[in-house]
Amino acid sequence: MTRHWRWLFAVALLVGAAVPFVLGGQQVLARLVTVPVGWLALLVAMIAVCWNLNAWRLRLMLNGRAPGLGHGAAVATVMATEFTLNATPGGSGAPFTLAALLRRHGVAPAQATAVLAVDQLTDLLVFAALLPTVALYGLARYLDLAAWWQVAVPFALMLAALAGVGLLARFQRRVLIGSGDFLAWLGLRRRRRLRLARAVLRFRRGLEETLAVPRRRLLLMFSLCLCHWLLRYSVIYVAVLALGEHLDWVYGFFVQMVAMGAGHLTLLPGGAGGAEVAGAALLNPWLTSVTTATTIVVWRFFTFYWYLLAGGAVMLWLAARTGEPLLDGK
Repeated sequence: MTRHWRWLFAVALLVGAAVPFVLGGQQVLARLVTVPVGWLALLVAMIAVCWNLNAWRLRLMLNGRAPGLGHGAAVATVMATEFTLNATPGGSGAPFTLAALLRRHGVAPAQATAVLAVDQLTDLLVFAALLPTVALYGLARYLDLAAWWQVAVPFALMLAALAGVGLLARFQRRVLIGSGDFLAWLGLRRRRRLRLARAVLRFRRGLEETLAVPRRRLLLMFSLCLCHWLLRYSVIYVAVLALGEHLDWVYGFFVQMVAMGAGHLTLLPGGAGGAEVAGAALLNPWLTSVTTATTIVVWRFFTFYWYLLAGGAVMLWLAARTGEPLLDGK
């Protein structure tokens, strides 16, 4: 990895860890000690179930193109990919990690990229379905309706992304020709333009193969994605219960959605800083400062730091199996 990435990663870890302690002070440590071990074990189990759901979905999306990829290997692939998703700015390392891991099972890079694109598209569909109901409930019950823009902005962005995908699929030939002309205007050599065009066509073929499955399988993929996000976005609710407090589940889900959206705007790995500040701002009116800060610590540990620790260990193990790094660090 470059030195620039290392500095960003260090800043993300420091900022993410500092925000809760600025809010709650040293009392956060004393409150953390009171969390029962059973609740922590439940949170570990929830994240493990999320990894298994994504592994099942990955095998469905591959649609038999990686016959040697068992469920255990799929779980390891998901954990390593989500490690780089959280460890790199904007999750930029995830596509390269997934392509490198699936290549070991005979999956071409273009097909691996298509699988990741379908995965992201499914996430968009899930959130487009959930956000209006969850957010409007949260606004009507807990927040001032004048804050409607907190719902409208992310929902509009998701709809715009889905519309962009639809237009790209509808006018893909014109887009490909137009992009080739634009690259020629920029002075890119013809050989490189042709190589890029072939890569795009291979990606499109991989995308068509990924989506060319029975509707029942597509519905199952959507259901697994839905279950994954419902479970993962329940971490705040469980964390509050572990501290002996109560928070409405729908509001906890809404807080996590808004906080992670704000975290993406920071462009730091894992959305550090923005996620903590947004989460604290939405939780603090309903919980004490110490409880809010402790909830943020527990939530971010299991949805960010645990992904780094467990996923990083799996990634090192996978790299050690072949004696070569998954990603070139130069």
